[in-house]
Amino acid sequence: MTQVQLNEAAEKFKSLLKAQAERNEKIKETKDFIDYKTLDKIVIGICMGDGIGPVITRQSAKILEYILSDDIKKGRIEFKYIDGLTIENRIAVMKPIPDDVMQELKSCNVILKGPTTTPQAGDGLPNIESANVAMRKALDLFANVRPVRVPEQGIDWTFFRENTEGAYAVGSMGINADDDIAVDFVVTTTEGTERIARLAYDFAKNNGKDRVSIVTKANVIKTTDGKFLNLCKNIGKEYPDITTDEWYIDIMTAKLIDKKRRTDFKVFILPNLYGDIITDEAAEFQGGVGTAGSANIGKSYAMFEAIHGSAPRMVREGREKYADPCSMLRASAMLLSHIGYVNESRLLEESLDICMFKERKYIITGRETGCSCEQFGEYVTQTLKSILE
Repeated sequence: MTQVQLNEAAEKFKSLLKAQAERNEKIKETKDFIDYKTLDKIVIGICMGDGIGPVITRQSAKILEYILSDDIKKGRIEFKYIDGLTIENRIAVMKPIPDDVMQELKSCNVILKGPTTTPQAGDGLPNIESANVAMRKALDLFANVRPVRVPEQGIDWTFFRENTEGAYAVGSMGINADDDIAVDFVVTTTEGTERIARLAYDFAKNNGKDRVSIVTKANVIKTTDGKFLNLCKNIGKEYPDITTDEWYIDIMTAKLIDKKRRTDFKVFILPNLYGDIITDEAAEFQGGVGTAGSANIGKSYAMFEAIHGSAPRMVREGREKYADPCSMLRASAMLLSHIGYVNESRLLEESLDICMFKERKYIITGRETGCSCEQFGEYVTQTLKSILE
Protein backbone atom coordinates (compact mmCIF):
# COMPACT_ATOMS: atom_id res chain seq x y z
CA MET A 1 0.00 0.00 0.00
CA THR A 2 1.39 3.38 -1.00
CA GLN A 3 1.62 6.41 1.28
CA VAL A 4 -0.95 8.16 -0.90
CA GLN A 5 -3.42 5.31 -0.36
CA LEU A 6 -2.76 5.37 3.39
CA ASN A 7 -3.40 9.10 3.50
CA GLU A 8 -6.62 8.75 1.50
CA ALA A 9 -7.85 6.03 3.85
CA ALA A 10 -6.99 8.15 6.88
CA GLU A 11 -8.89 11.13 5.47
CA LYS A 12 -11.92 8.95 4.78
CA PHE A 13 -11.85 7.63 8.33
CA LYS A 14 -11.49 11.16 9.66
CA SER A 15 -14.57 12.37 7.76
CA LEU A 16 -16.57 9.37 9.00
CA LEU A 17 -15.61 10.07 12.61
CA LYS A 18 -16.57 13.73 12.22
CA ALA A 19 -19.99 12.81 10.80
CA GLN A 20 -20.64 10.33 13.62
CA ALA A 21 -19.63 12.90 16.24
CA GLU A 22 -22.10 15.38 14.74
CA ARG A 23 -24.81 12.71 14.71
CA ASN A 24 -24.12 11.91 18.34
CA GLU A 25 -24.63 15.55 19.30
CA LYS A 26 -27.97 15.63 17.44
CA ILE A 27 -29.14 12.62 19.44
CA LYS A 28 -28.85 14.70 22.59
CA GLU A 29 -31.09 17.47 21.25
CA THR A 30 -34.39 15.53 21.20
CA LYS A 31 -35.41 14.78 24.76
CA ASP A 32 -38.97 13.42 24.78
CA PHE A 33 -41.16 11.15 22.68
CA ILE A 34 -44.08 12.68 20.81
CA ASP A 35 -47.43 12.31 22.60
CA TYR A 36 -49.97 11.36 19.95
CA LYS A 37 -52.87 12.12 22.30
CA THR A 38 -51.98 15.82 22.09
CA LEU A 39 -52.17 15.96 18.28
CA ASP A 40 -55.27 17.35 16.56
CA LYS A 41 -54.54 15.13 13.56
CA ILE A 42 -52.32 12.10 12.97
CA VAL A 43 -50.95 11.77 9.44
CA ILE A 44 -50.19 8.20 8.35
CA GLY A 45 -47.91 7.95 5.32
CA ILE A 46 -48.24 4.92 3.03
CA CYS A 47 -45.22 3.94 0.89
CA MET A 48 -45.80 0.96 -1.39
CA GLY A 49 -42.15 0.07 -2.04
CA ASP A 50 -40.76 -2.40 -4.58
CA GLY A 51 -41.42 -5.97 -5.68
CA ILE A 52 -44.21 -7.50 -3.61
CA GLY A 53 -44.38 -4.27 -1.57
CA PRO A 54 -47.39 -2.72 -3.35
CA VAL A 55 -49.35 -5.99 -3.14
CA ILE A 56 -48.99 -6.57 0.60
CA THR A 57 -49.03 -2.89 1.61
CA ARG A 58 -52.26 -2.26 -0.27
CA GLN A 59 -54.06 -4.91 1.81
CA SER A 60 -52.71 -3.45 5.04
CA ALA A 61 -53.75 0.07 4.09
CA LYS A 62 -57.28 -1.14 3.26
CA ILE A 63 -57.63 -2.80 6.65
CA LEU A 64 -56.23 0.23 8.48
CA GLU A 65 -58.68 2.47 6.64
CA TYR A 66 -61.53 0.17 7.69
CA ILE A 67 -60.44 0.10 11.34
CA LEU A 68 -59.90 3.86 11.51
CA SER A 69 -62.83 4.85 9.29
CA ASP A 70 -64.70 6.78 11.99
CA ASP A 71 -61.71 8.93 12.88
CA ILE A 72 -60.85 9.43 9.21
CA LYS A 73 -64.31 10.91 8.72
CA LYS A 74 -63.80 13.17 11.76
CA GLY A 75 -60.47 14.42 10.41
CA ARG A 76 -58.54 12.95 13.33
CA ILE A 77 -56.66 10.56 11.00
CA GLU A 78 -55.33 11.38 7.53
CA PHE A 79 -53.79 8.90 5.10
CA LYS A 80 -51.12 10.26 2.76
CA TYR A 81 -50.05 7.98 -0.11
CA ILE A 82 -46.43 8.71 -0.99
CA ASP A 83 -45.19 7.62 -4.42
CA GLY A 84 -41.58 7.57 -5.49
CA LEU A 85 -39.86 5.26 -3.02
CA THR A 86 -38.98 2.78 -5.76
CA ILE A 87 -35.63 1.44 -6.87
CA GLU A 88 -36.12 3.08 -10.29
CA ASN A 89 -36.64 6.55 -8.82
CA ARG A 90 -33.80 6.12 -6.35
CA ILE A 91 -31.39 5.11 -9.11
CA ALA A 92 -32.57 8.02 -11.27
CA VAL A 93 -31.42 10.54 -8.65
CA MET A 94 -28.67 8.31 -7.19
CA LYS A 95 -30.01 8.73 -3.66
CA PRO A 96 -31.42 6.17 -1.22
CA ILE A 97 -34.49 8.39 -0.83
CA PRO A 98 -35.31 11.16 -3.36
CA ASP A 99 -35.51 14.64 -1.80
CA ASP A 100 -39.19 15.14 -2.63
CA VAL A 101 -40.06 11.77 -1.08
CA MET A 102 -38.09 12.61 2.04
CA GLN A 103 -39.99 15.88 2.37
CA GLU A 104 -43.28 13.98 2.14
CA LEU A 105 -42.13 11.45 4.75
CA LYS A 106 -41.26 14.23 7.17
CA SER A 107 -44.76 15.67 6.80
CA CYS A 108 -46.19 12.47 8.34
CA ASN A 109 -46.30 11.35 11.96
CA VAL A 110 -46.05 7.64 11.26
CA ILE A 111 -45.30 5.66 8.10
CA LEU A 112 -46.38 2.25 6.84
CA LYS A 113 -43.67 1.23 4.38
CA GLY A 114 -43.62 -1.69 1.99
CA PRO A 115 -40.36 -3.59 1.35
CA THR A 116 -37.79 -1.78 -0.80
CA THR A 117 -35.00 -3.21 -2.93
CA THR A 118 -31.40 -2.59 -1.85
CA PRO A 119 -28.71 -2.95 -4.55
CA GLN A 120 -26.01 -5.47 -3.76
CA ALA A 121 -22.66 -6.40 -5.24
CA GLY A 122 -23.04 -8.32 -8.49
CA ASP A 123 -26.63 -7.37 -9.34
CA GLY A 124 -25.60 -4.67 -11.83
CA LEU A 125 -27.29 -1.85 -9.93
CA PRO A 126 -25.50 1.27 -8.64
CA ASN A 127 -24.23 1.24 -5.05
CA ILE A 128 -27.06 3.13 -3.36
CA GLU A 129 -27.59 2.94 0.37
CA SER A 130 -30.59 1.01 1.67
CA ALA A 131 -33.74 3.16 1.78
CA ASN A 132 -34.47 1.63 5.19
CA VAL A 133 -31.10 2.64 6.58
CA ALA A 134 -31.43 6.13 5.09
CA MET A 135 -34.92 6.59 6.55
CA ARG A 136 -33.81 5.40 9.96
CA LYS A 137 -30.96 7.90 9.92
CA ALA A 138 -32.97 10.84 8.57
CA LEU A 139 -35.89 10.36 10.98
CA ASP A 140 -33.68 9.05 13.81
CA LEU A 141 -35.66 5.82 14.12
CA PHE A 142 -33.26 4.31 16.60
CA ALA A 143 -35.28 1.32 17.83
CA ASN A 144 -36.29 -1.57 15.60
CA VAL A 145 -38.86 -3.51 17.63
CA ARG A 146 -39.72 -6.99 16.41
CA PRO A 147 -42.14 -9.21 18.36
CA VAL A 148 -42.48 -12.97 17.84
CA ARG A 149 -45.31 -14.88 19.51
CA VAL A 150 -46.17 -18.58 19.36
CA PRO A 151 -48.40 -19.12 22.42
CA GLU A 152 -48.71 -22.89 22.07
CA GLN A 153 -44.91 -23.19 22.29
CA GLY A 154 -44.53 -20.74 25.15
CA ILE A 155 -42.72 -18.23 22.89
CA ASP A 156 -43.32 -14.54 23.58
CA TRP A 157 -40.22 -12.63 22.49
CA THR A 158 -39.66 -8.94 21.80
CA PHE A 159 -36.42 -7.91 20.13
CA PHE A 160 -35.04 -4.38 20.49
CA ARG A 161 -32.54 -3.99 17.68
CA GLU A 162 -30.47 -0.79 17.66
CA ASN A 163 -31.25 0.79 14.33
CA THR A 164 -28.87 3.66 13.60
CA GLU A 165 -25.42 2.44 14.62
CA GLY A 166 -23.41 -0.77 14.52
CA ALA A 167 -22.31 -2.15 11.18
CA TYR A 168 -25.21 -0.56 9.29
CA ALA A 169 -24.53 3.06 10.22
CA VAL A 170 -21.53 3.34 7.92
CA GLY A 171 -21.82 0.03 6.13
CA SER A 172 -21.95 1.63 2.69
CA MET A 173 -18.97 3.89 3.44
CA GLY A 174 -16.15 1.39 3.66
CA ILE A 175 -12.77 1.78 2.03
CA ASN A 176 -11.07 -0.23 -0.69
CA ALA A 177 -7.68 0.88 0.58
CA ASP A 178 -5.93 -0.81 -2.31
CA ASP A 179 -6.52 -3.80 -4.58
CA ASP A 180 -5.91 -6.22 -1.70
CA ILE A 181 -7.49 -4.62 1.37
CA ALA A 182 -11.10 -3.58 1.99
CA VAL A 183 -12.22 -2.16 5.33
CA ASP A 184 -15.69 -1.50 6.71
CA PHE A 185 -16.59 0.24 9.95
CA VAL A 186 -18.73 -0.34 13.05
CA VAL A 187 -19.79 2.49 15.35
CA THR A 188 -21.15 2.46 18.92
CA THR A 189 -21.97 5.61 20.87
CA THR A 190 -22.95 6.13 24.48
CA GLU A 191 -26.06 8.15 23.63
CA GLY A 192 -27.20 5.71 20.96
CA THR A 193 -26.78 2.63 23.12
CA GLU A 194 -28.29 4.03 26.31
CA ARG A 195 -31.52 5.10 24.63
CA ILE A 196 -32.20 1.68 23.04
CA ALA A 197 -31.37 -0.04 26.33
CA ARG A 198 -33.68 2.22 28.33
CA LEU A 199 -36.51 1.75 25.83
CA ALA A 200 -36.15 -2.04 26.11
CA TYR A 201 -36.07 -2.04 29.91
CA ASP A 202 -39.03 0.35 30.08
CA PHE A 203 -40.96 -1.99 27.78
CA ALA A 204 -40.10 -4.95 30.00
CA LYS A 205 -41.15 -3.09 33.13
CA ASN A 206 -44.41 -1.81 31.65
CA ASN A 207 -45.39 -5.18 30.17
CA GLY A 208 -44.56 -7.47 33.08
CA LYS A 209 -41.47 -9.00 31.49
CA ASP A 210 -38.93 -10.10 34.09
CA ARG A 211 -35.90 -10.83 31.91
CA VAL A 212 -33.80 -8.80 29.47
CA SER A 213 -31.07 -10.54 27.45
CA ILE A 214 -28.20 -8.51 25.97
CA VAL A 215 -26.76 -10.14 22.84
CA THR A 216 -23.31 -9.21 21.45
CA LYS A 217 -20.01 -10.73 20.38
CA ALA A 218 -18.07 -8.75 22.97
CA ASN A 219 -15.53 -11.53 23.51
CA VAL A 220 -14.19 -10.88 19.99
CA ILE A 221 -15.47 -7.44 18.96
CA LYS A 222 -14.17 -6.01 22.19
CA THR A 223 -14.35 -2.26 21.58
CA THR A 224 -17.75 -1.57 20.00
CA ASP A 225 -19.61 -4.67 21.20
CA GLY A 226 -17.89 -4.39 24.56
CA LYS A 227 -19.09 -0.80 24.93
CA PHE A 228 -22.64 -1.79 23.91
CA LEU A 229 -22.70 -4.63 26.46
CA ASN A 230 -21.37 -2.58 29.36
CA LEU A 231 -23.69 0.36 28.72
CA CYS A 232 -26.73 -1.91 28.54
CA LYS A 233 -25.72 -3.65 31.77
CA ASN A 234 -25.39 -0.28 33.49
CA ILE A 235 -28.91 0.70 32.39
CA GLY A 236 -30.12 -2.66 33.66
CA LYS A 237 -28.95 -1.79 37.17
CA GLU A 238 -31.67 0.89 37.24
CA TYR A 239 -34.29 -1.91 36.99
CA PRO A 240 -33.59 -4.19 39.99
CA ASP A 241 -36.79 -6.22 39.52
CA ILE A 242 -35.69 -7.34 36.05
CA THR A 243 -33.10 -10.07 35.57
CA THR A 244 -30.37 -9.14 33.09
CA ASP A 245 -28.33 -11.80 31.32
CA GLU A 246 -25.80 -11.62 28.50
CA TRP A 247 -25.26 -13.90 25.53
CA TYR A 248 -22.97 -14.11 22.54
CA ILE A 249 -24.79 -13.99 19.23
CA ASP A 250 -23.58 -17.40 18.06
CA ILE A 251 -24.80 -19.32 21.11
CA MET A 252 -28.04 -17.32 21.16
CA THR A 253 -28.89 -18.54 17.66
CA ALA A 254 -28.55 -22.06 19.06
CA LYS A 255 -30.52 -21.43 22.24
CA LEU A 256 -33.52 -20.08 20.34
CA ILE A 257 -34.05 -23.59 18.99
CA ASP A 258 -33.37 -25.22 22.37
CA LYS A 259 -36.83 -26.21 23.61
CA LYS A 260 -35.63 -26.30 27.22
CA ARG A 261 -34.20 -22.78 27.20
CA ARG A 262 -36.05 -20.71 24.62
CA THR A 263 -39.14 -20.12 26.76
CA ASP A 264 -36.91 -18.39 29.34
CA PHE A 265 -36.27 -15.47 27.00
CA LYS A 266 -38.54 -12.42 27.05
CA VAL A 267 -36.88 -9.19 25.85
CA PHE A 268 -33.66 -8.87 23.85
CA ILE A 269 -31.33 -5.93 23.17
CA LEU A 270 -28.98 -6.28 20.21
CA PRO A 271 -26.73 -4.19 17.96
CA ASN A 272 -27.97 -3.66 14.44
CA LEU A 273 -26.44 -6.53 12.46
CA TYR A 274 -27.08 -9.25 15.04
CA GLY A 275 -30.65 -8.07 15.50
CA ASP A 276 -31.28 -8.26 11.77
CA ILE A 277 -30.05 -11.84 11.55
CA ILE A 278 -31.55 -13.34 14.67
CA THR A 279 -35.02 -11.88 14.19
CA ASP A 280 -35.26 -13.66 10.84
CA GLU A 281 -34.46 -16.90 12.66
CA ALA A 282 -36.99 -16.10 15.37
CA ALA A 283 -39.71 -15.33 12.81
CA GLU A 284 -39.48 -18.90 11.52
CA PHE A 285 -41.11 -20.11 14.73
CA GLN A 286 -44.36 -18.30 13.92
CA GLY A 287 -44.42 -19.20 10.25
CA GLY A 288 -41.51 -17.41 8.58
CA VAL A 289 -40.37 -13.90 7.81
CA GLY A 290 -43.56 -13.34 5.84
CA THR A 291 -45.48 -13.36 9.14
CA ALA A 292 -43.37 -10.90 11.11
CA GLY A 293 -43.82 -7.15 11.31
CA SER A 294 -41.58 -4.57 12.88
CA ALA A 295 -41.64 -1.07 14.28
CA ASN A 296 -38.94 1.54 13.78
CA ILE A 297 -39.36 3.96 16.65
CA GLY A 298 -37.90 7.40 17.17
CA LYS A 299 -38.86 10.26 19.43
CA SER A 300 -40.46 12.33 16.65
CA TYR A 301 -41.35 9.77 13.97
CA ALA A 302 -42.13 6.08 13.62
CA MET A 303 -42.13 3.71 10.65
CA PHE A 304 -43.71 0.25 10.44
CA GLU A 305 -42.80 -2.47 7.95
CA ALA A 306 -42.31 -6.16 7.26
CA ILE A 307 -39.00 -7.65 8.35
CA HIS A 308 -38.40 -9.19 4.92
CA GLY A 309 -37.33 -7.77 1.58
CA SER A 310 -39.09 -7.07 -1.71
CA ALA A 311 -38.90 -10.69 -2.99
CA PRO A 312 -37.82 -9.95 -6.58
CA ARG A 313 -37.79 -13.68 -7.36
CA MET A 314 -41.55 -13.88 -6.70
CA VAL A 315 -42.07 -10.98 -9.09
CA ARG A 316 -39.85 -12.55 -11.78
CA GLU A 317 -41.85 -15.76 -11.49
CA GLY A 318 -45.17 -13.90 -11.64
CA ARG A 319 -46.19 -14.93 -8.13
CA GLU A 320 -46.48 -11.52 -6.46
CA LYS A 321 -50.27 -11.74 -6.11
CA TYR A 322 -49.73 -14.75 -3.82
CA ALA A 323 -47.44 -12.85 -1.44
CA ASP A 324 -48.16 -13.21 2.28
CA PRO A 325 -49.54 -9.95 3.75
CA CYS A 326 -49.27 -11.10 7.38
CA SER A 327 -45.97 -9.32 7.98
CA MET A 328 -47.46 -5.98 6.98
CA LEU A 329 -50.66 -6.68 8.88
CA ARG A 330 -48.64 -7.40 12.05
CA ALA A 331 -46.78 -4.15 11.43
CA SER A 332 -50.12 -2.38 11.03
CA ALA A 333 -51.23 -3.68 14.43
CA MET A 334 -48.04 -2.27 15.93
CA LEU A 335 -48.74 1.07 14.23
CA LEU A 336 -52.22 1.20 15.75
CA SER A 337 -50.88 0.53 19.22
CA HIS A 338 -48.13 3.11 18.84
CA ILE A 339 -50.54 5.95 18.02
CA GLY A 340 -52.88 5.07 20.86
CA TYR A 341 -55.40 2.71 19.26
CA VAL A 342 -54.52 -0.14 21.61
CA ASN A 343 -57.87 -1.94 21.52
CA GLU A 344 -58.00 -1.79 17.73
CA SER A 345 -54.46 -3.17 17.62
CA ARG A 346 -55.46 -6.05 19.89
CA LEU A 347 -58.48 -6.87 17.73
CA LEU A 348 -56.36 -6.95 14.56
CA GLU A 349 -53.84 -9.23 16.27
CA GLU A 350 -56.69 -11.48 17.43
CA SER A 351 -58.08 -11.64 13.90
CA LEU A 352 -54.66 -12.57 12.52
CA ASP A 353 -54.23 -15.32 15.12
CA ILE A 354 -57.61 -16.78 14.12
CA CYS A 355 -56.80 -16.65 10.41
CA MET A 356 -53.18 -17.85 10.68
CA PHE A 357 -53.31 -20.46 13.46
CA LYS A 358 -56.88 -21.46 14.37
CA GLU A 359 -59.42 -21.49 11.54
CA ARG A 360 -56.99 -21.43 8.59
CA LYS A 361 -59.82 -21.26 6.05
CA TYR A 362 -57.41 -19.65 3.59
CA ILE A 363 -53.75 -20.61 3.52
CA ILE A 364 -50.94 -18.59 1.98
CA THR A 365 -48.29 -20.67 0.23
CA GLY A 366 -46.71 -18.03 -1.98
CA ARG A 367 -47.97 -19.92 -5.02
CA GLU A 368 -51.23 -20.71 -6.80
CA THR A 369 -51.57 -23.73 -4.50
CA GLY A 370 -52.74 -21.27 -1.83
CA CYS A 371 -54.93 -18.22 -1.67
CA SER A 372 -53.98 -14.82 -3.04
CA CYS A 373 -52.85 -11.89 -0.95
CA GLU A 374 -56.14 -10.12 -1.67
CA GLN A 375 -58.19 -13.16 -0.61
CA PHE A 376 -56.31 -13.43 2.66
CA GLY A 377 -56.70 -9.71 3.31
CA GLU A 378 -60.45 -10.01 2.83
CA TYR A 379 -60.48 -13.06 5.14
CA VAL A 380 -58.82 -10.99 7.89
CA THR A 381 -61.25 -8.12 7.31
CA GLN A 382 -64.30 -10.38 7.56
CA THR A 383 -62.88 -12.02 10.68
CA LEU A 384 -62.35 -8.63 12.23
CA LYS A 385 -65.91 -7.61 11.36
CA SER A 386 -67.32 -10.75 12.98
CA ILE A 387 -65.39 -10.01 16.20
CA LEU A 388 -66.70 -6.44 16.26
CA GLU A 389 -70.28 -7.64 15.75
